Amino acid sequence: MSSHREAPEISKDPVADNTDVYAFVSPDKPDTVTIITNYLPAEGPAGGPNFYEFGNDVLYSIYIDNDGDGLPEITYEFRFETKIANPNTFLYNTGPITGLGDPHWNKRQVFSVSRVDGGDGVEAQTSARHGHKRDHKQGRGRDKHKHGHGHGHGKKAKLLGSGLACPPCNIGPRSTPNYSTLAGAAVHSLPTGETVFAGQRNDPFFVDLGSIFDLADLRPFQNLHLIPTAAAPGVDTLETLNVHAIAIQIPISRLTADGSVPKNVTSAKAVLGIWGAASRRKVRITDAANDGHSEAGPWVQVSRLGNPLFNEVIVPLGLKDKWNARQPVHDKDFLANVQHPELAKLLPALYPKVFPNLEALKAPREDLVAIFLTGLPTGVVPGFQNNTGKVLADMLRLNVAIPPASSPNVLGVVGGDLAGYPNGRRVADDVTTIAIRAVAGITYPLVNKGFKPDAAASAVTQGITPGANRTQATFPYVATPHGGFDAPSATM
Repeated sequence: MSSHREAPEISKDPVADNTDVYAFVSPDKPDTVTIITNYLPAEGPAGGPNFYEFGNDVLYSIYIDNDGDGLPEITYEFRFETKIANPNTFLYNTGPITGLGDPHWNKRQVFSVSRVDGGDGVEAQTSARHGHKRDHKQGRGRDKHKHGHGHGHGKKAKLLGSGLACPPCNIGPRSTPNYSTLAGAAVHSLPTGETVFAGQRNDPFFVDLGSIFDLADLRPFQNLHLIPTAAAPGVDTLETLNVHAIAIQIPISRLTADGSVPKNVTSAKAVLGIWGAASRRKVRITDAANDGHSEAGPWVQVSRLGNPLFNEVIVPLGLKDKWNARQPVHDKDFLANVQHPELAKLLPALYPKVFPNLEALKAPREDLVAIFLTGLPTGVVPGFQNNTGKVLADMLRLNVAIPPASSPNVLGVVGGDLAGYPNGRRVADDVTTIAIRAVAGITYPLVNKGFKPDAAASAVTQGITPGANRTQATFPYVATPHGGFDAPSATM
């Protein structure tokens, strides 16, 4: 769900499939913001002999809008390169991997990270190394131009780090003993103040995919469904699966428009718009021997994600690929889908007599417009705002003046915790339950105090409480991935 296989074309291209974006004020370093973008949905831990990795031919981007125009003022770009030590073995490793430089590790990835400032109004697909060519042969790649050149007019690109090691995948106790130490060594501090990590992690997103896409069934309430069965606890479809995460921790002063660290919650300077994306070259050519390929032309965006579930649930099937290819500034084209979401019509039909007030609600859902496309203005929720102005754009909106919660509530703002979703998104936030309750009408009184939500709107839930192993207390906050040797046990 969130954005796992959410559109027809990207479901065929998992290395570029942006599954989740998280953005929050770092709980242990509150002068920084942590942004995490996950890719490669539903990784089975026992993925050998060709274990999962980032795409060498994909440009991974994290965008920050700090002036509310739906376009990025700051971009962090990540590129990956696979290195094979011995092409004459089928093995990923020929012995235990005890360090990131271990000679037993045969196939490894390194990455570079650049920051691009400026260029407001230039589309993502023309932003980075426009027109450059990249050649690949037997897993190796190189750019024919220096890293960071070729950005659009007005952009300033700076290479922050290169040759940064990813950890290996978590294979098992013989191949990757003491995996947490390996992963810890792959956390890199950059000279400009950022901290970065890229590699396999436990997928922190929790969702009952099996029930939700079975005609919007929610197991705890399925006794009330049009096709009823006995109520039951939710089942976490992703509990034993991994993803590949790109995580970066950035000083707040490096993100705001004026270089400040805002303390005033009502200040427009305190709100950042954040989303992630993946792009591919426009042209790809495979040679006759089929042992290599080259790419050329501009970057073309093939995946993006801001708010969880937006493309998954709000955007209709025939427009999902179009949405993935565009910048948030164009999301006014999807306003009608937000104002009249299909799920709001399905809930009363599939749960007869459970949502009568929702069924009678025909007005445009301006509460959902605020949550997804503009942010909530001052005065709607006491002590809170994350409004970015009049431009309709799907972004995570994070108010950096709101400190981390001492006792987080997984329901975020609707649960009284202003540090949680939709104020950015933390890795443990139950965004599926929040989104279902919002669509069911619980947030509509924010714009129409005369509306009374159905009792079920504040009780509906997917019925999942994720285990403590899904997250960790320190950067990169997404936890150690499941090991292949133990899969598919949920108790590993």
